[in-house]
Amino acid sequence: MHQEDSPSEGGTQRDRYPPANSWADQPRSDAPEEDKHEPPRDIPSWLEKCYLIWDLIIMVLVSTSLLLILFDTLYLTSPFRDLLSAISPTLEQWGGWLHANFETIDLWFVAVFVFDVLASWALAIWDRRYHRWFFYPFVHWYDVLGCIPVGGLRLLRVLRIIGLLVRLQRTRLIDIRTWGIYRFFYKYYEIALEEISDRVIVRMLTDVQEGFLSKGNISRRVTDEVLLPRKQQLIDDVAHRVQRVLGESYAQHREDINTWVSGLIHRAVTENPTIRSLQRLPMGAQVVEAMDEAMADVTSRLIREAVIGIRSPDFRSLIEELANRTIDRSVPASASDYQALEQVLVEVLDVLKSEVKVQRWKERYY
Repeated sequence: MHQEDSPSEGGTQRDRYPPANSWADQPRSDAPEEDKHEPPRDIPSWLEKCYLIWDLIIMVLVSTSLLLILFDTLYLTSPFRDLLSAISPTLEQWGGWLHANFETIDLWFVAVFVFDVLASWALAIWDRRYHRWFFYPFVHWYDVLGCIPVGGLRLLRVLRIIGLLVRLQRTRLIDIRTWGIYRFFYKYYEIALEEISDRVIVRMLTDVQEGFLSKGNISRRVTDEVLLPRKQQLIDDVAHRVQRVLGESYAQHREDINTWVSGLIHRAVTENPTIRSLQRLPMGAQVVEAMDEAMADVTSRLIREAVIGIRSPDFRSLIEELANRTIDRSVPASASDYQALEQVLVEVLDVLKSEVKVQRWKERYY
C-alpha cells in the first residue's frame, strides 16, 4: 500500500507529505470553514515501516512483471527464440511455457496490483490525505490504468516504479542522485531543457525587437496606454513617499541632526574673526557661548518646523509639481525621441539575446 512519504527527523505531521503537486493536493480556498481539508492522522512508526516494506514488495513485483512483458515481447521474434535454443533447449522450453501462460501469470500480478490500489485508496481516505475521498484514483491514474491487462497500458507500470523510487528517495532509504544512470539522464535533461528554454527566450526577444522596429510603435503605446493614464497615481505616490521618508528619517535621526548642526554652528562661531574679538571683551566669552547656544537652538527649531511643514498641503503641492515636471520631461516628446528610445531598447535586447545564447551547460559538464 503506497505510503506517500515518511516523516523526516524533527518534522511536523504535515511534513510527512511532499508539497502539493497536483490539483487534488490543493485545498479549496473558497470552501466554507467546516469543509476545509482536515489534517492527516498520526501514523505509528511501526505502521510506516510496514508501508515501506510493502512498497519494496510492490517494486519487486512491478519490476518482475515488466521483465515478463519484455521477455514475452522478445519471444515473439525468431532471433530471440533461436538464441534461447542455442543457449539451452530447456531454456527455450521454459520460454515457450512462459509465453503460453503469459496472460494467466500477468493476471496474478494484476490481482496484487488491484489489491494494492484499493488498499492504498482506503488508506488515503482513512488518513485524510486528499481533499475528497475520490481524488486518489485521479492522482494515481498511472497505477489504476497499469492494472488493466492491455498491451499499451501495461507499460504504465514503469511510472509506478518511478513513483515508488521517488517515495523511497523522500524517506532517504535510497539516494538516486548518486546513481550513474540518474546522473546520465539528468545531465542530458538539463542540456535539453536549457537549449529549449534558450531558444524560446531568444524567439520572444526577437519578436519584441520586431515590434519595436515595426510600425507598431510599442514605446509610444506604452507611454500613451500605460504611463500617462497612471500619471496622477505616480505623482501622488511619489509625493507620499517623499513626505514619509523625510518625516521618518528626521524622527529616527533627530538627535544626530541636532548634534551635527550644533557642531557646524559652534565651528562657524569660534572661527569667525569678529566673534573672536568679542571674546576679548569683559563677559565676551559668556556672550559668545550664549550666542552659540541660541543659534543652535534656533536652527534646530527651524529644521523641526520645516519637517512638520512637510505634511502641509503646500509642501505636497510643491512635490507634486516637481514630480509632474519630472515625468513630463522624461516622456519622449517627438518621433525622433521615440525612435532613439526604441533603438536603445533594441540594442539592450541584443545584449540579452547574446547572453541567453551562451551554452552554459558546456561550462558545467565539459
